[in-house]
Amino acid sequence: MWRYPKPRKQDDVSEAHSGTTVEDPYRWMEEPDSDETKQFVTEQNAISQPFLSGNPVREKFHKRMMEVYNYPKYGAPFKRGNRYYYYYNTGLQNQSVLYTQKSLSDDATIFLDPNTFSEDGTVSLGTSAFSEDGELFAYAISQSGSDWQTIKVRDVKTGEDLNDELKMVKFSGIAWTHDGKGFFYQRYPDEASGCDGSETTKLENHMMCYHYLHTAQSTDLICCKFPEHPDWLLSGDVTDDGCYLIVKVYRGAEPKNHLYYYNLSSGGVKSSIPLTTIVDEFEASYDVMSNDGPIFTILTNFQASRYCLKTVDLLQPSKVNWKTLVAERDKDVLEEAIAVNNNQLILIYLRDVKNVMELHQLETGQLLDTFPIGTGTIAQLSGKRRQSEVFYLFQSFLTAGEVYHCDLTASPLSSTLFRSIEVKGFISSDYTTEQVFYTTNDGASIPMFIVHRKGISFDGTNPCLLYGYGGFNISIMPRFSTSRLLFMQHFNGIFALANIRGGGEYGEAWHQAGMFEKKQNVFDDFHCAAEYLIAKQYTSDNRLAIQGGSNGGLLVCTCANQRPELYQCVISQVGVLDMLRFHKFTIGSAWTTEFGNPDKEEDFKYIYKYSPLHNIPTSGRYPAILLLTGDHDDRVVPLHSLKFIATIQDQLGQQATNPLMIRVDVKSGHGAGKPTSKLIDEMADIYSFIASTLNITWQD
Repeated sequence: MWRYPKPRKQDDVSEAHSGTTVEDPYRWMEEPDSDETKQFVTEQNAISQPFLSGNPVREKFHKRMMEVYNYPKYGAPFKRGNRYYYYYNTGLQNQSVLYTQKSLSDDATIFLDPNTFSEDGTVSLGTSAFSEDGELFAYAISQSGSDWQTIKVRDVKTGEDLNDELKMVKFSGIAWTHDGKGFFYQRYPDEASGCDGSETTKLENHMMCYHYLHTAQSTDLICCKFPEHPDWLLSGDVTDDGCYLIVKVYRGAEPKNHLYYYNLSSGGVKSSIPLTTIVDEFEASYDVMSNDGPIFTILTNFQASRYCLKTVDLLQPSKVNWKTLVAERDKDVLEEAIAVNNNQLILIYLRDVKNVMELHQLETGQLLDTFPIGTGTIAQLSGKRRQSEVFYLFQSFLTAGEVYHCDLTASPLSSTLFRSIEVKGFISSDYTTEQVFYTTNDGASIPMFIVHRKGISFDGTNPCLLYGYGGFNISIMPRFSTSRLLFMQHFNGIFALANIRGGGEYGEAWHQAGMFEKKQNVFDDFHCAAEYLIAKQYTSDNRLAIQGGSNGGLLVCTCANQRPELYQCVISQVGVLDMLRFHKFTIGSAWTTEFGNPDKEEDFKYIYKYSPLHNIPTSGRYPAILLLTGDHDDRVVPLHSLKFIATIQDQLGQQATNPLMIRVDVKSGHGAGKPTSKLIDEMADIYSFIASTLNITWQD
């Protein structure tokens, strides 16, 4: 029996939704800076921290993570101006360092070291971009994992920063004009001044600005905004020839956008840029890949669920005049396209959740060759229209990283292993990966990867960690994970990744099959994955842990509510758990394009049925649960996890034999930029919790 805190319950806080009255007794937790909320967090950590650190597995796991994670980590090199750059981490550095070299055979030197930004590594590097000539470098920094960023500019020759400093920047790119005088970026209005990521205020009026170097931010030009649509988000880019500004407008997180352009070569940069419309309907995704004068090549899912390439003549922009350059395929999803070597395209496809990379002719779309890659993921790809070489980083569940270099002028096409990333003591041949396809309730075939040591017995006794996401058109790909490796190595564990509907693994139709009123498909797919693993005796219900983050946190908490008997342990990281109020905080309104709007009667009916906060059982067995959140998570704000843990402890705490806990990290956000030290601490806590609740012991 656990003694949980007894936070104050407000009996007079409720809302009426379509004739249904919904109580909200812990709404005061939506004030993150109140003394009462801070006290509640302190009381929760006072329970979870001793439990997590009390298991001897925690110290052993942490020590092994420090040993095994201490391997060199290289990113794919890229060329800007007349120099090469790449990111490199010696092993346990909190942040990866940006290195530079004149040629691939020269010694590299440090160009920018984010570890110097703060002593504890909680200030990280965000978005960045070099000017066209490679002489200037604009980069953004983020503090404590917040989405808020501050943009600075560095002189490449001197290595010194200019005085330029841009704040109130969020969800922004950096797009230099080719004259090197400045760049476009996105920010929020001055009212956002002072925000640090701990606030919950709803964000509105995203706008695109242009910053001239050596000027104050207060003089920046406001080039584009849509005040009549305060929830819209903007992004901008400059074409490879420097002639056009491309503006995309989103109304949420859906893969649909408006597409506009502005002729920089004739109009110059100015306030309130007169945009010309290419597409002004939210019906599909449109992304400009390259251009030859007014002929644009666009990656789109318009009338092509699995994406294709179209060419658009700006002189005749109507869709009836669009031409198909590379047609949609029957099964493969076209994920990425970049123009290289002047007249060629590299296309990355997703085929049954494994990448395929091809070289095509830009003018005709003709397939020229296929890159020889293994079964896994192209984690990074670098190349430019006017460059004749590319680099790419390959990863898989059992491959930490292989960096390849390809000279596109060579015939026949060949890729050379440039760097191999080795993990000390890890022998990949001791492990195996299989992909299975299981059938869900409505007959859909769902792919799932299963990874484990060779030679283990399938007798139902193995601990298993099942991971899922299922949303926002995001594909969850095979990637290397040190913590999962240790789970397999020292717990004799099995890792399973279910590529459930709602993601992008099979295109937009797969995504749409798991959103809005069809969201239950996502949970059913995950339940069926668990049932498959148990039926095939990979594991059993008392040895099964499930894990997910963000939308995946919503997934695992909903599954725990719906089928508590099926799972023994639940790890929910930065989860969206209050589905009736998610749209009222920071950027949450953008997710109504995925979940629906709970303020609308037709949407409320299906959202309320699965909202984790509002469907916690009031009695019976419940799996052990560990929620994780960060005090500077300004994407999925901590109130989701705080209200959920308070409710579940109140309703089940007196009878639950399994621990119901939360871990609230300080100076931590949604996940991006998390320093290595915090990452290792978090993994040690997670696997300590899994070991405790699955009743498994450490094996040397």
